[in-house]
Amino acid sequence: MEKAQSADGTWIAYEKLGSGPPVILVGGAFCDHRARAAGLPLGRLLAGAMTVYCVDRRGRGESGDTAPYGVAREVEDIAALVAVAGGTAHAYGHSSGAILLLECALAGVPLQKLALYEPPLVLPELRERVPPDLAEQLAGLIASGKRSDAAELFLTRAIGLPAPYVQQMKSGPAWGALEAISHTLSYDAIVTRDPLSVLARAAQLRLPTLLLDGAKSQPWMRGAVAALARSVPSSRYETLPEQTHDVAPERLAPHLLEFFAAGS
Repeated sequence: MEKAQSADGTWIAYEKLGSGPPVILVGGAFCDHRARAAGLPLGRLLAGAMTVYCVDRRGRGESGDTAPYGVAREVEDIAALVAVAGGTAHAYGHSSGAILLLECALAGVPLQKLALYEPPLVLPELRERVPPDLAEQLAGLIASGKRSDAAELFLTRAIGLPAPYVQQMKSGPAWGALEAISHTLSYDAIVTRDPLSVLARAAQLRLPTLLLDGAKSQPWMRGAVAALARSVPSSRYETLPEQTHDVAPERLAPHLLEFFAAGS
């Protein structure tokens, strides 16, 4: 993997593949550069037409993690990748990675087009609110060595999965991988902490923006994407049939390729 140095000196790892206009893929919670919805599986489907940067967000994979965490630092991480990509780039974000990219665009990172899949804005009219101190709770569990508890807390309180379903997940083969990256969950909790502010500020966005959700996703997630589409004047809103939050790369890639190529 290659690395770019962020403004605070942190090295951010990425895997680069393909050729053509650059696009940066940014995943959400529990994800690194290998994640299927915003990592190598998707990147390989885009690489025939684009230069793809699959990112390990700070604290994940081979990237560094300089304390203290701040959203502004993750914005600087993406800006460093854009600089490596040539000074401007398209960007696609999944889940909390989509909210991070919104913050990047609003902060003036030179992005050309923005594609966002189900940014998890927990709006009060759609779902029980997330505990305002969730990030602190998660950090406390990690400090106590309770990685499994941190993963469970995030899945139930941030994502809204039913507790019995999470208990089934804990006995499955993938749970160890979730535990391994759970030390970064407090970062995602901070990125998603103030959904009403994100929604209000998104009205300032002037980039061409593609907003996507899955027809089988949770209603609160779909409602959030619809609300964002109403807020962003330059947006286009599409629903992918038969898809959930864990969108299949082969169903997503054609939408991204068409959007990023349009008008180029």
